[in-house]
Formats: sequence, structure tokens, C-alpha cells
Amino acid sequence: MENPIASPLAKPLSAYKALFFDAGDTLITVPGDLNLFHSYLTGRSLFRDEERVGQALTAAIRKHYVEKPLALDDACSPESDRLYWTGIYKDVLAQLEASAEWDERQIEECSLGLYEEFLSPKHYRLFPDVAANLERLRARGFRLGLVSNFSGSLRDILEDKGVLGYFDPVVISVEVGMEKPGPGIFRLALSLAELEASEVLYIGDHEVNDIWAPAQVGIDSVRIKRYDYHTGAGISSLDELI
Repeated sequence: MENPIASPLAKPLSAYKALFFDAGDTLITVPGDLNLFHSYLTGRSLFRDEERVGQALTAAIRKHYVEKPLALDDACSPESDRLYWTGIYKDVLAQLEASAEWDERQIEECSLGLYEEFLSPKHYRLFPDVAANLERLRARGFRLGLVSNFSGSLRDILEDKGVLGYFDPVVISVEVGMEKPGPGIFRLALSLAELEASEVLYIGDHEVNDIWAPAQVGIDSVRIKRYDYHTGAGISSLDELI
């Protein structure tokens, strides 16, 4: 597989009928994720330097998410989502040598507790360019949709931020039983929207899940680069679409 970093828009924005979006790190973020993680551990008497926690968390996210090997078995469930994220948190705890102080039960409870904590809408924020541009795009007549690998809490998060109503369809991996980069979740979104792939532009941050994957069903895409480690072609803000 060639490096699937997005190029600029394949055709003028006006050539599309709909824009579909990824959610995490595209529309929403947890700006205090390190502080939240560190505080959660400290509250359970696992005292580690915040810098060390940050390094462990960054390494685990990069290993299990950013650099996750391509896998097209797109089956997904609430249980698989929970196991995936608690596995990441267990990796962080292993790097922090939590087993020197905790037994397996405590590590399991902490990992599950972190998973549940990160489902809470209160920790999420929209990126600053999101709300205004969703309104502008809708005003210009574009249909807006959502295709995201996420837990069922995503609806609550987007509702809490006041933007859930912009999206139709809303296709969330744990609700439909399939996930990116498998092509099925994109085919389902097209079917629900009653649109052809050529009529849709997809926007997301992950170079495999959000750029390579939609291309497999003929959907054009553009990468949004929200963080310093996002390199290559793409856009840095939704403002660049308008």
C-alpha cells in the first residue's frame, strides 16, 4: 500500500452534494487528556510524574492508533471498542510499572474506569473552526454526514456540543457493527444517504481510516491536520474548505 496521505481537493467543493466527517480529532478533542489521565491515576494513589505519564500515553496512542497495522476485518461492537481502549490504557500502565504497586484486578479496574471517564461529554470540546463552518456548509446547501469509529457516547457528546443535528446520516461503528478502515461502513453511509460515492467528500485526520479507506469505495477525501505530528498534504482548518 502506498503512503495514503491526502492530496488537496480532487475537484471543486461545489462538485459535491455532501460532506461526511470523521469525529475524533477532526470535529472534537479532549484538550486536557493528559491532565485528565494523570489526575485519574493520582486520585487512585498511583503517583507518577506528569511528563512520564504523557510520554507513555503518547507512545501507546501512536502504537495502537496512529500506526495501527491495516486490518480490513471491520467487525465492531461495544465490547470490542471497550477492549481496544482498555488495552491501550493497560499499555500505559505497563510503561508506568503500575504492576509494582497494583495487582491485576486493580489494573483492570483502573483501565475500565479510564475508559468510562473518557466517554463523558464534559471532557470534549469542538475544535474552534467547527461550529461556524458546519453552519456555513449547511447554508450553502451541502448535506452533512458523520462516519466515525467511536463508542455510542458520540451522540451524547455531539448533542452536548450542539452539533448533532447537523448530521444525517450518523454512522457510528459500535452501532452498526463495522468500523473503518473496512469499506462496509462507508458503503452503509452512502446507502443511508442515497448518494453515489462521487457525490461525497470525506474529511478526517487518520491517513488510513479517513483517506485510504474511503478511496476504496470511490469517495474523495481530504486530511485535516490537527496536530504537529500530522504531516503531508491536507488542510489545517475547515476554514480552508469554504
